Amino acid sequence: MAETCTRCPDDPGVAAPGAAIQTGSRPTGAQLTVTELDCPSEEAVIRKLLAGVPGAGQASFDYMQRRVTLPPEADPEAAEQAIRAGGFTVAKTQEVGTALDAGASETGLTRREVVLMAAAGAAAIGSEVVAWSSGNETSWPVGVLAAAAIALGGIDTLKKGWTALCTFTLNINLLMMIAVIGAIIIGQWPEAAVVIWLFGIAEAIEKLAVVRARNAVRALMQLAPETALVKQADGTVLEVASSHVAVGAAIHVRPGQRVPLDGVVTAGHSAVDEAPITGESIPVDKAPGARVFAGTINQQGLLEVNVTAAAGNTTLARIVRTVQEAQATRAPTQRFVDQFARYYTPAVVLVALAVAIVPPLAFGGGWFDWLYKALVLLVIACPCALVISTPVTVVSGLAAAARRGILVKGGLFLEQGRRLRVLAVDKTGTLTEGKPALIDVLALDGFAERDARRLAASLDSHSEHPVARAIVAGWTEKAGLAEVAGFESLPGRGVRGTIDGTTYLLGNRRLASENGALTAELDATLNAQEAQGRTTVILIEGSRALAVFAVADKVRAESRQAVARLADLGVRTVMLTGDNERTAQAVAAELGISQVRAQMLPEDKLAAIQALQREIGPVGMVGDGVNDAPALAQADIGIAMGMAGTDVAVETADVALMKDDLRRVADFIGLSKATSRVLWQNITVALGLKAIVFALAMAGVASLWLAVLADVGASLLVVANGLRLLRTRSLADR
Repeated sequence: MAETCTRCPDDPGVAAPGAAIQTGSRPTGAQLTVTELDCPSEEAVIRKLLAGVPGAGQASFDYMQRRVTLPPEADPEAAEQAIRAGGFTVAKTQEVGTALDAGASETGLTRREVVLMAAAGAAAIGSEVVAWSSGNETSWPVGVLAAAAIALGGIDTLKKGWTALCTFTLNINLLMMIAVIGAIIIGQWPEAAVVIWLFGIAEAIEKLAVVRARNAVRALMQLAPETALVKQADGTVLEVASSHVAVGAAIHVRPGQRVPLDGVVTAGHSAVDEAPITGESIPVDKAPGARVFAGTINQQGLLEVNVTAAAGNTTLARIVRTVQEAQATRAPTQRFVDQFARYYTPAVVLVALAVAIVPPLAFGGGWFDWLYKALVLLVIACPCALVISTPVTVVSGLAAAARRGILVKGGLFLEQGRRLRVLAVDKTGTLTEGKPALIDVLALDGFAERDARRLAASLDSHSEHPVARAIVAGWTEKAGLAEVAGFESLPGRGVRGTIDGTTYLLGNRRLASENGALTAELDATLNAQEAQGRTTVILIEGSRALAVFAVADKVRAESRQAVARLADLGVRTVMLTGDNERTAQAVAAELGISQVRAQMLPEDKLAAIQALQREIGPVGMVGDGVNDAPALAQADIGIAMGMAGTDVAVETADVALMKDDLRRVADFIGLSKATSRVLWQNITVALGLKAIVFALAMAGVASLWLAVLADVGASLLVVANGLRLLRTRSLADR
């Protein structure tokens, strides 16, 4: 972990600027984009095809991006050839880490596919009508229409089924191929046609659902304009592709335009809509020195911006990249569904086989009737609606979170957020604005206030902590600060340094006590200041206190509302701070927080998280993404605040909030609860409908087309239910 600069009473463990918690991950190799990869059925076949490629056995799959990520030791060319040999289309090969390509939004189905599906439906229904009217299901008109329906709408399914058979993979396509061939063999030609057509519709629904979820993520990237107005050396402005604009270039952003790249305003004043990044609905005023982000909308005046990040590394690009990577991370429910389907399908196939063979042999039943029931059970075995419901729901939840400025690093954390019982929060910068100001300076024992200000400002000029910056800002004279020798950070207590041959200490009550400077008079002075919610810093020489600095930080207006909403969600808020007890209690009382743990070192916060986990249950920790690294790592879910524009958003925490607004934590937990509800609703619907059709089949009532129709209906219901998450409202905007 990075070396800390810890002089502040409130945050005794502040990491050096730019530091981040390092998270290890398995190295990855090339990525193959497979056009047909939409669900676990294709994954199982491709895994079999890759089994013969050295090093490719541990490939990972992302249905949303249709992407197969190979281990670094695997040969991408050999893997591509193996997949192509199975009848799949490999669109492109790319290396991990390349710049994102927003691409165009997908429409889902081509006009050709729609026409073929319509023609197949007409032929299938026509065969049923002719068979019903003539009373003959094997006449040549019925046969011609059924064959046309199968040829127009079922060739792809039959090809996939044959590939599955060749690779000894039991999947939905193989089951449908067997069902269709079986129906033809027993003379149920119209049903074979209707079954293959309805299954094609189910596949189309699945494709459309995946495409919509995929487009919800792609839409984020498309927020950034493809071109930027770049200022030239002669003052003219030239329109250039955003991907070709270098860091340091000056660009113009006109009123009504989207900002193409991250940067800092160098000229102009305007208000910018940052909702795409932070979820903030109110435009933010921008003046020279303010940061702007790609994808945000300039409302009024012309802005000149100095570019600080290339197109592939903007805050927006990192958000999209993280969401895309998160899609490949299986949530617990998703892993359960995949595992369930793995055992469920073979089990139903065995039951169907037993139904086809046992009754005719053991009880003298009719072969036709029991074979037909077995075929119905095979169709029921298709877990299409079940397996498509989970990735669509999870991706919809991730996209909904990203739209609100909440970056969730995987379906695992999205689903686990609902389990949080305690939220541990730091004070400075989390509950407060993190912009403390020097309120008062109390010189002691006749020491000159001017000298005290100069000494304290000189010492704190070596620290980046907000309290330190407040003390430095308090030195307003033109005379320069003193040179500090032997500067030393004292974690959890303050700092030490030598000025003009004299060693001084600057820090909190703990530091004063350790050095024998905490007299009864000083203690009373500190108590009086802290009772007003102020943070106190003491300047010490030897064992003598020279001055007391009183610093106050304004409580965020939204913090009280956030604490109340968290309580409504069943989450207790606990303040963990390095500040003194009185100041912490004053802030807690203002916000309605009942549990406060003050004067905590980084290791104390870690121990507090562990104790809360043992006593209450899952704990979330909110910090700035760098501070309190051990506590963030120990928490069940680490949440970083105010991460817009920094790499920390994708480095330090499980969840990153683009804006310093604690209400977004309540949004995240609420969205997690909604995602979990939708997941289990979908599982219930998918399995419930299959259970009903299974019972009807055993009673001899269900037909092949009814079984497929039930699967189509279930797919429609679970997909629509999963996509509802995209319309989830933000608590912070209500």
